[in-house]
Amino acid sequence: MDYLIAFLVGGGICAVVQIFMDNTKLMPGRIMVILVCLGAILGAIGVYEPFAKWAGAGATVPLVGFGNALFKGIKEGIMKEGFIGVFKGGFTASAVGISAALIFAYLASLIFNPKMKS
Repeated sequence: MDYLIAFLVGGGICAVVQIFMDNTKLMPGRIMVILVCLGAILGAIGVYEPFAKWAGAGATVPLVGFGNALFKGIKEGIMKEGFIGVFKGGFTASAVGISAALIFAYLASLIFNPKMKS
């Protein structure tokens, strides 16, 4: 059942974002920034954590979950190190995810021979 909930929630988030992309003139990069900021805001007001516990990977894998992870890291960094935690906390919380994305993207580029769009 957990897999089904994660699939439906993650798919729902992606479907809403796709509808938003199709019906607005916003560029994809700006929509991605909106999603990260929305995750941080929802985490700050305490709404995202219970939702993420219920939805599992369906809520933590999309960019909204990345924004929430950044918020949690910054919050923990401030608690531990004060003002300098504002700068260090987000990097500490998201380093593994960003590193994994870079490593897997590099490995995929070795396997699939990427080409530039023309």
